[in-house]
Formats: sequence, structure tokens, C-alpha cells
Amino acid sequence: MNHIELFSGCGGMSLGLKKSGFELLLANELSPMAAETFAYNFLDEDLEEKANQNLMPQNVIWLKSKYNELLKRLRENPFEFPDNTEEGFSDLPKDLNGLKGKLLVGNLIELNKLLEKNVQLKKVLSSAFKGGGNVDLISGGPPCQSFSMAGKRAKDCDKNTLPWEFAKFVNVIRPKLVLLENVTGILRAFKDDNNNEFHAWYEVSKVFASINYIPLCLHVNARKSGVPQNRPRFIMIGVSQKHFDSINKRFNEAEKELFKQSLCFHEMVSQEGEKLPLGHLPYFDVNKPKDLKLIKNSFLKDLVSSPETSVKDAIDDLKINKKEKKSDYVSKLNDEFDFLKERSEIINHDFRNNSLFVKRRFRIYQVLKQIGVTSLTTSILNVLKGNSSDISSKEWELLSKFNFLHENGELLPFKCKKEFINFLKAHPTKKQTQKALIADAPAPAALSIPDDACHYDERELRVLTVREMARIQSFPDQFVFRSKVTTGGKMRRYEVPQYTQVGNAVPPLLALQLGKCLKKLL
Repeated sequence: MNHIELFSGCGGMSLGLKKSGFELLLANELSPMAAETFAYNFLDEDLEEKANQNLMPQNVIWLKSKYNELLKRLRENPFEFPDNTEEGFSDLPKDLNGLKGKLLVGNLIELNKLLEKNVQLKKVLSSAFKGGGNVDLISGGPPCQSFSMAGKRAKDCDKNTLPWEFAKFVNVIRPKLVLLENVTGILRAFKDDNNNEFHAWYEVSKVFASINYIPLCLHVNARKSGVPQNRPRFIMIGVSQKHFDSINKRFNEAEKELFKQSLCFHEMVSQEGEKLPLGHLPYFDVNKPKDLKLIKNSFLKDLVSSPETSVKDAIDDLKINKKEKKSDYVSKLNDEFDFLKERSEIINHDFRNNSLFVKRRFRIYQVLKQIGVTSLTTSILNVLKGNSSDISSKEWELLSKFNFLHENGELLPFKCKKEFINFLKAHPTKKQTQKALIADAPAPAALSIPDDACHYDERELRVLTVREMARIQSFPDQFVFRSKVTTGGKMRRYEVPQYTQVGNAVPPLLALQLGKCLKKLL
């Protein structure tokens, strides 16, 4: 089996698909920083080292860059890449078969423009590099939140058009299957500039139905694929009409039921197009017993067949103090992806410096998580943010039993409520989302920057390292993250450092289970 990966990021999806048996034909990524990680792990190229030696990579190809030097390209703002009509530097080889297995850095919009002009490129890609057949799968996760099919040609923001560009690429290459992954927020209604509601997931489904793909929409959770994170995701699997006709005779009853309304929807879109209103296509939700039963009895069963894993299972052996042995989860994870190059040490595990002031606040978050009372957490945060100056006696009664980190560095309880309130007022914060992890539960969904969460252990009053984040996302220890560790200010708009690479990635274990499902469809 083979696949082309769009919006590849650092490679979470590609890693899982490779393990499930898919050969990578071509990957495309906009960010040079994420591309650096992808190249290091999949293509055995150290771009930083090559740049320092004033060399150019063999397996990473820039569609277009303002610079002819690799060092400058690695920090280039990808939103300022020149388009195909402007001056710049392109690495496209004369023999386009030389693209096979490579990473193409650049904008999908520009790649589609090139495909329109270059008949040879279209021929080479759609024939799977003369592989004797078609492309089996095109996978990726374009930003979809503001997408409306009716507004697909809007020029105000490239992001608004990316699902359409994804579909354009698919329509040229014509794979048997399409896999689109996105955040769960896509399932909520959005409003356009005229205050009209639209549902992005439905709009995206209409786009793929309009180019003759039958869409199957799912609301899944990575925790059911063995990922130690509560990470709900939207998944759309698109099956080309031609391939569907060749496989539907062997569907069981559950599979027929899953595709029943998709077939009707596909037919209605062919008649009404973008005007088709909401309500003609369901999405199947693993949280609904009826839908879960269908999923368990179909080719999708691998998405819900793994036991749940806790944060403790993922990172307890990475602590500074009182390290535990590696859990079965970690050992199995590293064994699962043993085709990656072996590493003699744990990489990306540099601890960030947190002041004693911040550590004392982290201990407050840990206590609040251990108690687990939402109203209490709200009361404490109101004091920390300066919106309140007191808590109730009942709330103090709960808190008085716990140790807090004092200025002398000791973990001790407070003697009275007044003393504790003064302690809270002395540690103000405006942060909205910071929280502590719970050792025996999966991590929360929002986990992409260091400030999102602190450790669960009272002896580890700190934010997580990149490696700990990666473990929670189900990246094996052999997978190395490259480029800057973190960023800030205006550079957040275009830089994709290590923490963000981890947070934005498709969890490899989820991608592995998706690959198993798609294998059955092929």
C-alpha cells in the first residue's frame, strides 16, 4: 500500500501509517521547522548539520524559497514563500520521478498551481511514480474551522481555502481513499461574517462528495487507541466511487449501515451541490452506544480496541526524583516503532527552569486537581487572578489537609485560612488554562505549549519536557524532535518549534489504528 501525506507536520500520521504497511510516496509540509523533524526521522537527513556545512539536502525539496542557502531556509517565514510567478529558488528535479519518497516543503496552494501547469508532474504522481497502479491513499489534516464550501474562493485568508485545495489535489491524483483528520471543534457550528451558521465538517464532506468520494465521518478519541491523552478528533474517510463499487459487496451489516446515508448524501450533493442544507449526513460518535456498536462490528474496530493508558504509565520513568521503571506502555510503544533508528539516550528531555514562585503556584494546581471539585478550583483561580479576596469555610476545610510549597522550600500545610489567602494573593496569575496533570488518568486534550500543564508529582513542580509531551502523544523515544524548542511573541504566528510540533501532531498510535482500518478497505 502507498500514500501521499499532505500537511505532514513532524510526521505523527506518517509514522503510524508506515507501521501499518503504507509506503510514503511523497510528503508535503509548509513549515521548515516541522520539516526538519520529519527529515531527521524518516529521511535520515540532519538539515541543521547540512546547513552548517553549507550543503543542500538530498531528500528535502523546496517548492520555492527566497533563499539559496539552507540555513536561511530553515528560519524562513513559510507564509512569505514566493509563489510560482515570482523570483526565487526551486529544487524540483528535471526527472520528476526523483520526488519519490521525498519531503516537499511549500504551500499546497502553489503545489496545486504547479500541477495545473505541469502535465508530467500530474502523470508521475497519479501513477504512484510508475508503481504500476494508482495512489492508494492521500492523508492529511488541513485547517478547516473557518471553511465554508460556498465561500471556498474567498481570498481573505489562505486557511479558509485549504480544505478545498486538499480536495483539488485529491481530484487530480484520484487515490482510492482519502483520510482527513481535524480537531473536534470542527463539529461545532461556526458563524460567517453575516452571522449565518455553518458546519465546517459538513461543508468539507460536501466538497469531497462533489468530486465523487463517498464520505464517512467519525468522532473518535485517541485514548481508545491506547494514547494516554483525552484527545477527541474528527476523522473523515473518503472512498472513491470506483473503489467503493469494487468492495461494497463484501461489507457486513454494520458496514452497510455505516455507509447507508453516505451513499444518499453523495447522490444528493451531485444534484444540489453546495446548496444542500445540513441534516443529510451523520457523523458516528464513539461516545454514543449505538454508534460504538456499529464501529466495533466493522472495519473500524481497531479505533476502539485498545485499553486506556494513564499519564503515569507514559512519563513516570522520566521524573527527576524517584524515577520508576519503564511501564509496559513505554516498552510496547518503543517496540512498536522499532524501525526507527535506535537512540542510546533519551533525547528532547531538557528540563525548563521554573522559579520558586512559579513552583509554589504549580503546587496549588496539583492540590486542586487531586481534590477535583470544579467550584473550588474556580474560587481559588478567582483569588489568584485578583477577582476575589476570600474562599468559603467549606472550601478551606478541603484545602487545609494538603501540603503546599512554602518560601523555605518545604511542603507543609497552612495553619489557618487567613494565612492561606495571603499566600494565594502573593502568587497572582493571569493565565487562563494552566493546570496540573492527574497521574492515574489520561492527559487533557490541550497540550501543545509548556505552559499548558505541570507535572502531577509534588516533587516535580515543573512543566513537562518535550519528551514527556511526546510520550503522552504516543511518540516512541527513538523519534527525535528538531529545530527550536519553543518560541514566543510575533514569531508564534509562523514558527513551529518542538513543543508545537508535538501538540499539533496526529498521535502515532491513533494513526496506526487508522492505517489498520484503511488496510481493510483496500
